[in-house]
Amino acid sequence: MVRIEGDAITKHDWTQWLARQDDAGLTRRLKVADSPQGPRMRIDGRERRVFCSNDYLGLANDPRLAEAMHRGVERYGVGAGAAHLINGHFTPHQRLEEELAAWLATDAARLFSTGYMANLGVVGALMGRGDTVLADRLNHASLVDAVQLSGARLSRYRHGDMEDLERRLSTARGERMILTDGVFSMDGDLAPLNDLVVLADRYDAWLVVDEAHAFGVLGDEGRGSFAAAGIVPGARVLRVGTLGKAFGTAGAFVAGAAEPMAVLLQRARTYLFTTAQPPAVAEASRAALSIVREEGWRRGRLRELVGMFRDGVEAMPGLDLMPSSTPIQPLVVGDSARAVAMAERLGELGLMVPAIRPPTVPQGSARLRVTFSATHTDGDLEALIVALAELV
Repeated sequence: MVRIEGDAITKHDWTQWLARQDDAGLTRRLKVADSPQGPRMRIDGRERRVFCSNDYLGLANDPRLAEAMHRGVERYGVGAGAAHLINGHFTPHQRLEEELAAWLATDAARLFSTGYMANLGVVGALMGRGDTVLADRLNHASLVDAVQLSGARLSRYRHGDMEDLERRLSTARGERMILTDGVFSMDGDLAPLNDLVVLADRYDAWLVVDEAHAFGVLGDEGRGSFAAAGIVPGARVLRVGTLGKAFGTAGAFVAGAAEPMAVLLQRARTYLFTTAQPPAVAEASRAALSIVREEGWRRGRLRELVGMFRDGVEAMPGLDLMPSSTPIQPLVVGDSARAVAMAERLGELGLMVPAIRPPTVPQGSARLRVTFSATHTDGDLEALIVALAELV
């Protein structure tokens, strides 16, 4: 990277930067899986019990999804070949959008290739220079980037602090948008949706909720945070969902009222200017949606696992179990180097639990991020609790 400083052109010293990252315990390294996604995987040549996946319902390796994708490949081939608005919008895409909209009782749904692109698309389509986005400080990076790329002013309120949010709303300029995760990916807690809806109505603001970790997991038929809170979203509420987590496939969608969804079709750059996802993936997602709706035992199993885990570890010294009722169960240890050492020791014991460090989480809050799948067994859970007890 070349930087211009006054009249001098200097090179950024990446060697020193990488060394500092390593000294601080912040270096990230790839691991290679050689088995299907699931609670037990072969990673870097070793069998491991996995407690880091977002495959919450255990659908990523479900044979029904594989069969649906195979049928899709046989009929539609492998690639979409073009953007949705050229000739890349296939019958499976259209049917999946209609089925998602019907599931959420909303006017329409629009497919995107990734959750990151969905967030960039919806904020960029609705907001611009002179507008203000009020965003929770613990929002996912894609939501932060979405605001910055839109050109709108970013105003970040304290996590879950409605007084701070209202103070900022009262002085916000231009079009207003409240932007939040439904379930916060690093803490596992829920956004205060009832309060957010009241404030959005009071200040005539858009409310955009990223339901990546909620759809499929929370609420009746897995309909997400709003269903869990007993709220029917209004016309100025948009929900973003990913298909690569609880649904076990890939891609994402935005669901909402007819007018903003029509705006996305005309203005969402990450929809307009990229090749559509393979139609066979949409067929697999349609199969996943049916399972999500019909097999409520998977959500029941998640609740059971979370309860047993919390009972087993909340009294362990040196581990700060955060107040989460979701499959995301963070154990704060503070120091990044200690978190990495603990994750490495768990790896030696055949368990995969990642160490999450700054800048993903605030300084001093490095943690082990435990996540559960409905297909984890009681034996998997017992192995995790025994291993954690050895570390403290």
